[in-house]
Amino acid sequence: MANQLLNVVWHLPSINKNHRSKLKKHNSCIIWITGLSASGKSTIANKLECQLHEMGIHTYLLDGDNIRHGLNKDLSFSPEDRRENIRRIAEVAKLFVDAGIVVITAFISPYREDRQIARQIVERGEFVEIYTKCPLDVCEKRDPKGLYKRARAGKIPEFTGITAPYEKPDNPEIIINTNKNTIEESVDQITKYLLKQQII
Repeated sequence: MANQLLNVVWHLPSINKNHRSKLKKHNSCIIWITGLSASGKSTIANKLECQLHEMGIHTYLLDGDNIRHGLNKDLSFSPEDRRENIRRIAEVAKLFVDAGIVVITAFISPYREDRQIARQIVERGEFVEIYTKCPLDVCEKRDPKGLYKRARAGKIPEFTGITAPYEKPDNPEIIINTNKNTIEESVDQITKYLLKQQII
């Protein structure tokens, strides 16, 4: 693989991220929403995109289930494939950042190391990690897809929070207590941060 890469040369285009940001009149970043299943990631991501769209911000939402229907449909839920899942998502998100877009991701992304790798592939200040903090018992009570029930019954192997680990973020930019905050409050918290950091 290394020898093959010797024949691949990075092409530097004339139009770059700065040009695109000026055209769109806002900066770009990855908003990386992580947390247990049913902690509110997708709901918050969707509502956030709607609000940013109304503000005239160019966005794109990458959702975990949707990505596994296409780009990552060849991957299982083993630790190795979970890492590859996040690696591919991070690379795609990086392309969106280069395109001048605020890309919102909603993935469990259970491992700190993988989230750190995703952070490091973009420039400083372009990665906003959001932890949807919610007790496991509350997530289980919500269980909109019935996944926890199936995992408890042994029908879903390596299910995060039950039979597979979730490593909560050490120092995320934003922590949202989704068992206490409303969706509106959660989205407002994120929007205020983006404004304060002059991303939007």
